[in-house]
Amino acid sequence: MGELRLEELSAKTIVAANNLTLRRGQEQFVTPPSYAIADSFLNPATSWPRVVLDGDTVVGFIRGNFDPDAVQEEFRSCVWRVTVAGPSQGTGVGKFAVLALAEEAKSRGFGRLTALWEPGEEGPEEFFLRVGFTIVGQTQYGENIGALEL
Repeated sequence: MGELRLEELSAKTIVAANNLTLRRGQEQFVTPPSYAIADSFLNPATSWPRVVLDGDTVVGFIRGNFDPDAVQEEFRSCVWRVTVAGPSQGTGVGKFAVLALAEEAKSRGFGRLTALWEPGEEGPEEFFLRVGFTIVGQTQYGENIGALEL
């Protein structure tokens, strides 16, 4: 890995972000990148879509959401989507993206960043726990709610 950097999602990077491929078995735990990318344009005032670049190559995508008025606390400052290309997983790309999102949340005055994930063997739970999230609850659909105190 070279030096990682974030860049706002743009016409230049959107195709690469949409074509990120996961490891086998992970697809069931994430919405396709095209959905996450489309979501980011529905609420531009609260959405924070970024790609992670290694040199000129898009190796990840993260979308945060910042809505202090959200009815549900877990959606006020949250990781909405994070996708890391299969070959780049385990190299620090995801951690880099989530910690950058955490810094953005902190700079906006939030004291906590949340994430929701579906439990499962190939799911992202271990990743979120390694980054520093703790499980603080569960949704009515059985997803874990994790929180990272900032």
